[in-house]
Amino acid sequence: MKRRTIVYVMNRKTTDAQINEAAEAAAQDQNHLHCLLLAALPSLPTYFYGGTAYGGVILPDNWSDIVANGKNELVERVDEVEKLLAKSAVSGDVQSAMCVSVDIKHHVARAARVSDEVHFAPNLRDTPEFFYEAAAGVLFHTPVGFRVNGAADLKCERVFIAWNSSDAAASAVHAALPYLKEAKEVVIACIDPVVTAEKDGQDPGTDVAAWLSHHGCNVTVSQFPSGGRNTARCIQDHANEFGADLVVMGAYGHARMIQTVFGGTTQSMLEQTDLPVLFAH
Repeated sequence: MKRRTIVYVMNRKTTDAQINEAAEAAAQDQNHLHCLLLAALPSLPTYFYGGTAYGGVILPDNWSDIVANGKNELVERVDEVEKLLAKSAVSGDVQSAMCVSVDIKHHVARAARVSDEVHFAPNLRDTPEFFYEAAAGVLFHTPVGFRVNGAADLKCERVFIAWNSSDAAASAVHAALPYLKEAKEVVIACIDPVVTAEKDGQDPGTDVAAWLSHHGCNVTVSQFPSGGRNTARCIQDHANEFGADLVVMGAYGHARMIQTVFGGTTQSMLEQTDLPVLFAH
């Protein structure tokens, strides 16, 4: 997987060690590392006067100083990251953005559209609003996938594909093709497949297996009953049994709002931290 462009989404608290790991992994494969450094715009403290809807708003006197200090800290961190990249001799650059959480997806999407894959710094989970908005930016506004968990230089000998014949699953397999072509073994897992022409076909998984075989992948197809477990639990259990180095799956195969409110396979797989997962939509 050489000469790819990897977007590395991070924040000011992403450690030097994590950045160095990503840089070394990129240098090893002659990849270009585009570091996207995100920072939260300081919350706007406001004071109201007047007892009606037409009352005025007063900003604190030092508001502009608070914002300026935040921007200065961001500039300093950008400079530090640039120096780390220079020491690692990786082809890389740094872009920064200070924004409110709802704008994160737009900054991430803009960078991801001209990349091959997006990786999230491990500590991005510490700010869930950033983590999920960044994921939404990749999934709903770009054609690429993103990976969570696992080492930056993840080597995949065994890849587990959670396949359900959906557009999202197909997008994920396309995004994961570089991993699949390097893997020694690929399993296509169909959980509770619906064996009809309108759903998963008469022999679920064999069509994608044939396509991957043409790419030289060593592929097997397995169909698993859920046994009453939710799909996310089934994926994790069977992937661990297989000894998977990477799980590949489509994200938000159903409406995102429904999954956000009621949970869902995507949400559960995003929350788990044990298995490396490559998502696409």
